[in-house]
Amino acid sequence: MSPLDSACHRPLRSAAALGLVAALAVGCTGSGADTTVAAVGRAADQTSPLPTVPPAQPPSQLTRADVDTAVSRLDGVVQDAMRRTGVPGVAVGVVYDDKVLYLKGFGVRKAGAKDRVGADTVFQLASVSKPLASTVVAEAVGEKTVGWDDPVAKYDSGFTLKDPWVTRHVTLADLFSHRSGLPDHAGDLLEDLGYDRSYILGHLRYEPLAPFRAHYAYTNFGLTEAAVATARAAGTSWEKLSAQKLYKPLGMDSTSSSFADYEKAKNKAALHVKTGDTWRAEYVRDPDAQSPAGGASSTVRDMTKWLRLQLGNGTFEGRQLVDAEALEQTHLPHILSEPPHAPAGRAGFYGLGWNVSYDDQGRLKLGHSGGFALGAATNVALLPSEKLGIVVLTNGEPIGVPEAISSTFLDTAQTGGPTVDWLKFLGPLFQQTLQGEHSKVDYSKPPASPAPAKANSAYTGTYANAYYGPLTVSAQGNKLTMQLGPKKQRFVLTHYDGDTFSYRTTGEMAVGLTGVTFTVASDGRADKVRVENLDTTGLGTFTRNGR
Repeated sequence: MSPLDSACHRPLRSAAALGLVAALAVGCTGSGADTTVAAVGRAADQTSPLPTVPPAQPPSQLTRADVDTAVSRLDGVVQDAMRRTGVPGVAVGVVYDDKVLYLKGFGVRKAGAKDRVGADTVFQLASVSKPLASTVVAEAVGEKTVGWDDPVAKYDSGFTLKDPWVTRHVTLADLFSHRSGLPDHAGDLLEDLGYDRSYILGHLRYEPLAPFRAHYAYTNFGLTEAAVATARAAGTSWEKLSAQKLYKPLGMDSTSSSFADYEKAKNKAALHVKTGDTWRAEYVRDPDAQSPAGGASSTVRDMTKWLRLQLGNGTFEGRQLVDAEALEQTHLPHILSEPPHAPAGRAGFYGLGWNVSYDDQGRLKLGHSGGFALGAATNVALLPSEKLGIVVLTNGEPIGVPEAISSTFLDTAQTGGPTVDWLKFLGPLFQQTLQGEHSKVDYSKPPASPAPAKANSAYTGTYANAYYGPLTVSAQGNKLTMQLGPKKQRFVLTHYDGDTFSYRTTGEMAVGLTGVTFTVASDGRADKVRVENLDTTGLGTFTRNGR
């Protein structure tokens, strides 16, 4: 069981959305171990969009023996996945009936080093941060600090979207369920360019909006805005609120929503990417700008405490830490995330920070994955009516490892063994998804007879863009370079054809080589430049200053 972050036939724009591939894979194929939704949630009502009555749950169908069988095979499942993929490190925790049945680490924290992964090794969670965040907000809802139906503008008067009506009416629940109308991954490209949280949230007002509460699009910074607004209502920062209301009460002593805490942890897993058959720790990913959506870090020991809270309806060791009704809202379908693609296919739904589905027996299934293209992949999966949950953390880029481990475990608990080879099934889907993000033009292979470029002076200068800020093109020797972002990141432009050049993208949203096309005016100088990978929502054209 894995999350739904996008769609079977919808191209994904970053590894943060890859976790849903496992869920949609089975949804698209109709596998018996289905992780998509079997029931249709009620349509959002504009005056009271939250569902009020959760679907009735069937009685427990698993026995302790069923779960023990699945647990007894976990070592082999993890070791097999590591052997087949080479992923450096994995940590796994299993909770059943409010008890931790499994807590173990495998492999190394950093490739080439000897330090081993254990139950207390800190991993970056990526998008598994989202259900943690919705738990924090549910606690604030239970304390009447905020309400899920409260407009975000009530707590953040400066928050603005392109449509004034939507600005006034969009709620915490709308942003936590990705139904605000903001486009897919709105703001993530600004983060890659080095802009901070304040700048990014302030510039969401430029993004075009799809129909409000009728369109699902995965948006890290939409969710971040809702979480930050909640912290503002509580008179504190998100980093402090999450620690005060969730991590400290649960004793999650190695968990934080601040990158600095991950950095200073002595027992932490590095990020790894795979080149050929070799895994390397090449990148550092600071996700503070989108902390509620992707910036938490934790250990499997800490995460099993949170699983117990989730499976216990907000209780932990006899204490009601989170209001059960407020937490229940996070477990309900709030938006159709993916329609079925076949007559017998299943639809996908998103709750509040959770992917929500129901199996053939009507049992609620909750899940989410996280992924950094720069080197992390994580997964959490719950069967609440069975009081069963698993968390898998890895220090390798998303290739399906944590999803395969979770799916194999739950499959084994329910059927006695895996119904498919999950790693073999999911791996190609992840690879296909990543390949689908690249430009349709292969800029590494210029035309056989490319049109010549104009003199460098035709292109050099500074170009303005209200969303991305200034773009400066300058000449260094015979090469043109482009500078973007607050840190003036420099990219070399390579001529492709005529007034079109290419550059190699970097960061979490990198798509390999992409195009940069100048529009040259009658005076022989370019007056506009369009950067292809920045133009996914029509905001990627820069206009020369002084025109």
